[in-house]
Amino acid sequence: MSEKAILFDTSRCSACRGCQVACKCWNDLPSPIEKNANPSTGSYQSPADLGADTRLVVTFNEEAGGSKGVMWAFGRRACQHCTDAPCAAMCPAGAIFKHEETGFVTMDDSKCVGCQYCSTACPFDVPRYSAGLRTTINKCTGCIDRIEQGRAPACVSTCQPEGLLFGDRSEMIARAHERVAALKQRGYENAVVYGESEMGGLHVIQVLKYGVAAHGQIENPQVNPAVALTQIMKPITAVGAGVTVVGLAAMFALGVGYKRDKVVYNAETEDTISYESGEVVKHGDGQDEKTIKEHIFENLPGKKGGHDE
Repeated sequence: MSEKAILFDTSRCSACRGCQVACKCWNDLPSPIEKNANPSTGSYQSPADLGADTRLVVTFNEEAGGSKGVMWAFGRRACQHCTDAPCAAMCPAGAIFKHEETGFVTMDDSKCVGCQYCSTACPFDVPRYSAGLRTTINKCTGCIDRIEQGRAPACVSTCQPEGLLFGDRSEMIARAHERVAALKQRGYENAVVYGESEMGGLHVIQVLKYGVAAHGQIENPQVNPAVALTQIMKPITAVGAGVTVVGLAAMFALGVGYKRDKVVYNAETEDTISYESGEVVKHGDGQDEKTIKEHIFENLPGKKGGHDE
């Protein structure tokens, strides 16, 4: 299987938000049903951002201009599936990882330890967490379960105007460039392809009709420096752990064959005496260790009450 990608064409998107619904349905993600659960923000966008049960949001950025007085710059808030995925690099438990065949960054929330390092590392502020009996990661998985069965991701499958497409990454990039060229011929000079090289190459390629900023995307996203530091520390930590294991093994080896002498106590003389040799280990200092009952002392070879027979 070759590298895959989702193509999001903002010039074709009608903001119907069918992709949001499809994502929730396929992944069994609930929506709040209480009255006014999503308070108005003055925008048609709903919900306002990603959340513990929301992996995909169609964003609305209404700007003045255009033939009708407003430019509708729709966007897509979801995992971008970076080639150089800092969230996967930071995850200490392997809960977030790259699917090697497709290049998508997927997850196994059963492994999540709730450290939230991935949220800190992501330049797009994507990973969110569900609060409950245990805190676990929540983000777009790329619908790997569907792709492995020869199907497109849920969001793509429901898009009627073909604002979303799915296929080989190289093909999606070629289509994006063709679309941008056509938009520029129609006067959209700020149209641009986004995702071809950002973060080593994204697996969500976007045609941004009004430019990067207008659609809520990040110009030149960068990896958090903490990620690089973590990668430097991993081998050092591994060496430290190795040294500890070797040290413990050496201590065990040195201790093999060591056996502490068993001692008994003579209440009459208040002496501590070696059980094996009968020699006095400590004179008249009170009981140090009484490992067997006093009557055993009476049966020591050649001894009776601490005196020679």
